[in-house]
Amino acid sequence: MSNDTPTGDRIAKVLSRAGIASRRESERMIEEGRVSVNGKTINSPALNVTADDKIVVDGKRVGEPDPPRIWMYHKPAGLVTSERDEKDRATVFGALPESMPRVMSIGRLDINSEGLLLLTNDGEIKRKLELPSTGWLRRYRVRINGSVSEARLDELRKGITVDGIHYQPMIVTFDRQQGANAWLTVSIREGKNREIRRTMEAIGVVVNRLIRVSYGPFQLGDLAQGSVEELKSRVVRDQLGLESRPTPTRTRKPTGKPMKKPATGKNRPR
Repeated sequence: MSNDTPTGDRIAKVLSRAGIASRRESERMIEEGRVSVNGKTINSPALNVTADDKIVVDGKRVGEPDPPRIWMYHKPAGLVTSERDEKDRATVFGALPESMPRVMSIGRLDINSEGLLLLTNDGEIKRKLELPSTGWLRRYRVRINGSVSEARLDELRKGITVDGIHYQPMIVTFDRQQGANAWLTVSIREGKNREIRRTMEAIGVVVNRLIRVSYGPFQLGDLAQGSVEELKSRVVRDQLGLESRPTPTRTRKPTGKPMKKPATGKNRPR
């Protein structure tokens, strides 16, 4: 019996591994006619390619995938975590230094949230770390207006359903009262859209500041707001369980002074 299984990998997976975009975004780019293989524009992601194929995206040839890399970025409030914004608001990607390669965010922080945002050049890493099954805690410092009883916080600790959406049990600690506000530490595993803000509203309080301080083993620490810092390749391999392979030696160092916010959401492609 002959084996008719196509060789290579699906085109969207290859683009994702090369840091062009996520698989879903890569499929959208293909449908828009922005991708060609061996000189022919394709409009369906149902295609396998190999290292011998010439792939071009937006007029630029896609090279060999870079080694997997991860950066920590201290996101300020006021930036959108997307490449393009329909309201032309400033974005995270427009605020990154020019020396950065094309990257994708691992998860999101809404425009009013701040703190640790992980960035990667590898679509497979992005997908893996966003899955709830990865089991990594996301820890936040949360400031609320007013105060809240332990009995109400217990609702979050047990798991709560809001507007038909069930949120898994959270780890919640009341830290201190500070004037009209109170500070909490909240840890979650799922990271559903606006999870902390929505569940806090459900128990009768409003979040007025939200800072992510860790994502799994990666800590915000003293990374300055607006700065970006790359993790050592060894740390990336160890934490993600990747096989060791020859990679350029990368040092962990901050970029220096915080990046300036762009005036608009128009940003260079990443």
